[in-house]
Amino acid sequence: MRLLVTGAAGFLGSHLCDRLLADGHEVVGVDNLLTGAEENLAHLRGNRQFAFQRHDVSQALAVDGRFDGILHFASPASPVDYLKHPIETLRVGSAGTYNALELARAAGGGARFFLASTSEVYGDPEEHPQPETYWGRVNPVGPRAVYDEAKRFAEAITMAYHRQHGLDTRIVRIFNTYGPRMRRRDGRVVSNFIVQALAGEPLTVYGDGSQTRSFCYVDDLIEGIVRLFHKGAADPVNVGNPIEFTVRQLAEMVLKLTGSKSSIVTRPLPQDDPRQRRPDITRARQLLGWEPKVALEDGLRRTIEHFRRAPGV
Repeated sequence: MRLLVTGAAGFLGSHLCDRLLADGHEVVGVDNLLTGAEENLAHLRGNRQFAFQRHDVSQALAVDGRFDGILHFASPASPVDYLKHPIETLRVGSAGTYNALELARAAGGGARFFLASTSEVYGDPEEHPQPETYWGRVNPVGPRAVYDEAKRFAEAITMAYHRQHGLDTRIVRIFNTYGPRMRRRDGRVVSNFIVQALAGEPLTVYGDGSQTRSFCYVDDLIEGIVRLFHKGAADPVNVGNPIEFTVRQLAEMVLKLTGSKSSIVTRPLPQDDPRQRRPDITRARQLLGWEPKVALEDGLRRTIEHFRRAPGV
């Protein structure tokens, strides 16, 4: 297949490109490098099955040739990034998704469209764990809304193209993911803790650390995404690890695995930060035969080693 990946130079986008190429597909990657990094794709230079185009998909998207699938992963995805770039985040979720859908539709109905959505569409949930049928509890005017509502709109327009134009679409709701190629100090809790521990700095826990998250290793996530692209249906599917940890448990595990003597310090909880986040993956199990395999401790070891080898990344 010939596939287009937007956000190709990002953490998830670059891992997805690797997997699609390994599966024998031709891949065209697009990224404006607002939060992505060319270094994430450096190992693909010279690969005849891969081409890269620097472009902001919020602007009209024109790529030569016909595609069998378009996988839309372009967006700032960490709090540090989307709070720094609120308008860009809203534009890539709205205009960027529209442009990618139009490119898929221009393929004459032959291109499958895949949207990378997020567990953030559930907001600070009152239902736990979160099934795909839960509509969420999002503050539409809070600071996090620029990301939450951008993705909610992206889901809505994707389903509109599916219903009105008969476009073959997929929507994945991604829960907290970690692994190599995360950026240092990007605001995500795993990378923050690892970088702080390796530097001997205090680990910053927001709130009292009792809030919970479910952490999925990137290889598990990409496997779920690929299965959904090939075998899924139009309705959204949660892909994430259903095993729940408190943020304080994560901090203590990072300290243990790094051997760091860093202390743990607390700061006020940011506005609208969810108290609980855990996917119900019943649909992924039934539809895709998928569930995560990498335990948190094993995935953290691999991620810590990445940061030890690439301290400046």
